[in-house]
Amino acid sequence: MRASSILSLLLWSSAISTASAGLFKKKHRRQKAGTKYAQHDEVHIVVNKVGPFNNPTETYRYYSLPFCRTHADESAHKEAYEEERNIALAEEEEEEEASYLRKLEIKGNRIGAERHKQRLGESIAGDRRETSPYELSFQDDIEWRLLCKTTLDKRDLIKLKEAIHNNYFFEMFIEDLPMWGYVGDIEDEDEILGEVEGQSHTYLFPHLHFRLGYNKNQIVSATVTTERDRKVDITNVNKPTPVQFSYSVEYFEDDLPWRMRMTRYADSRFLPGSFEIHWLSIINSFVLVLLLTAFLTIILMRVLKNDFSRYMEIDDSTMEEEESGWKLIHGDVFRFPEYPVLFCASVGTGVQLTIATLLLLGLALTGMISTTRRGSILAGMVILYCLTTTVGAYISTRLYFQMNGKNWVRCVLFTAGLFPVPTSFVFMWVNTVALFHGSTSALPFSTIFTIAAIFALVALPLTVLGGIVAKNYANHDFNAPTRTTKVAREIPTEVPWYRTRFVQMVISGFLPFSAIYIELHYIFASMWGHQIYTLFGILLFAFVLLLVVTSFISVALLYFQLAKEDHRWWWSTFINAGMTGLFIYAYSFFYYFHRSGMSGMLQSSFYFGYMSIVSFGFFLMLGSCGFHFSLLFVKHIYSRVKCD
Repeated sequence: MRASSILSLLLWSSAISTASAGLFKKKHRRQKAGTKYAQHDEVHIVVNKVGPFNNPTETYRYYSLPFCRTHADESAHKEAYEEERNIALAEEEEEEEASYLRKLEIKGNRIGAERHKQRLGESIAGDRRETSPYELSFQDDIEWRLLCKTTLDKRDLIKLKEAIHNNYFFEMFIEDLPMWGYVGDIEDEDEILGEVEGQSHTYLFPHLHFRLGYNKNQIVSATVTTERDRKVDITNVNKPTPVQFSYSVEYFEDDLPWRMRMTRYADSRFLPGSFEIHWLSIINSFVLVLLLTAFLTIILMRVLKNDFSRYMEIDDSTMEEEESGWKLIHGDVFRFPEYPVLFCASVGTGVQLTIATLLLLGLALTGMISTTRRGSILAGMVILYCLTTTVGAYISTRLYFQMNGKNWVRCVLFTAGLFPVPTSFVFMWVNTVALFHGSTSALPFSTIFTIAAIFALVALPLTVLGGIVAKNYANHDFNAPTRTTKVAREIPTEVPWYRTRFVQMVISGFLPFSAIYIELHYIFASMWGHQIYTLFGILLFAFVLLLVVTSFISVALLYFQLAKEDHRWWWSTFINAGMTGLFIYAYSFFYYFHRSGMSGMLQSSFYFGYMSIVSFGFFLMLGSCGFHFSLLFVKHIYSRVKCD
């Protein structure tokens, strides 16, 4: 399918989400993080989303639950404050309270559930930021303040009770600092039977306590806690329940620099345990890979040295009788593969993805891409992929011309759509599922349109440019060291089981996978959890290690394939090298069922859908890397021996 058809399908799918996204509603201007406050300046709390803690992709609008959208006025607050203290204020206390209210006047002008403008990465990550009615001011503590009084009917109680039973959490922001808390809790629930009537109780947490740290005139830390002492029993959903939502605020001096404000989240009690720098595991993998690589190199060099010595000592009269092994197929080894367009497009796309990944990790490591800003990695990958399409088109078109290809335009179009087309199909499926569930994970029309526009206006022209440059300026000579015969040589069919294609595929996939297995667990916990991954130096090291191991394994298996006189090495080398991608996808099943608490149609669709795309990307990257090293190896060994 052509790229233009995919773009039209994307736009058609996204049009469905226009109504639910509220695209044409007026959006609030984004509050830039790093504001320098004066005392008593307004501080805004931005609410984002709610969802099951174990399903990080299954998120919904904050106001999909019946939370307060307006703030109570001063009279309602005073009345509630007296009830909270359970006494009527004495005359002196009343005067003190009046002075307190004048200092922290409740304006009641903040309305909740109004959309905020968002960055591209935040929309891709599923954020849907909205205003809240909380009234905070800089360095002004609030002992207790009424947010709103409401009576929850049966419908609202069912919503809240289901959310609590599904372990819902909520997310808010102050100065782009995320805060998390739980909607409620369950007590005395049976582990097997679940809720037991008359025994277990469901409680809602209506009071929030904000604790804000400031350094001079900037807010550098923020946490929110729910007070269990003020919980409300909502076990009986058939009885309307009056609820008093409230909040309190505490400021404290914090010596944390503003630029280091995100470092505290590694120690957050709400999030899972922080990632420790697992140097021992990394060193163990590195030593294992080093020994394996050295072992293969030494053996391969010794075998090749013996082969070269044997071939050089044979004179012309006995050459034909003595030829055996990989030298025997010198007239077929450079016979070009079947489906050259697909092969060249796969190689070019793999090189493009490898360069984009290395650039992304390098920018993250140097701090040019903020790793703590929500969705920045995803947005960065989209932009880098579009900017590197020139490289992919150039590599694929040059290789296609070297294979004596004629229809280079077709090769360019295949390269342009090889990765985006499967990604688009997966996206349309998971976006449809998210729309059906009303989740914020469904991308709004504006975000889909932006990505489609970037692809159409940047990626496609750069792809065509890369193809034109390869056609006009690249070297079209393959420079094979031997001549290819007109008739292909017959391939031996009887080979030992340990030298069959299937065994080679298993070995070539498992050995590189074992080098990244440990790091893969941490990456999965970050991608499909609530932890922030910050060890990009180790990740870059692991990725380079993966490329090196894959290359060495591919070359070693290629030698054994040529030694059994099988000259069909082009596709087999690419597939062998890319098999680690299949192992990664297989590991995703293990992680889902044995290392995570994820469940449900929505989360499963996102997880297995996008993991298939990630695995396909690794298949292309590693396949391309293994092929290029194998090509250098084949050209080298056949240029060293005398062939007719």
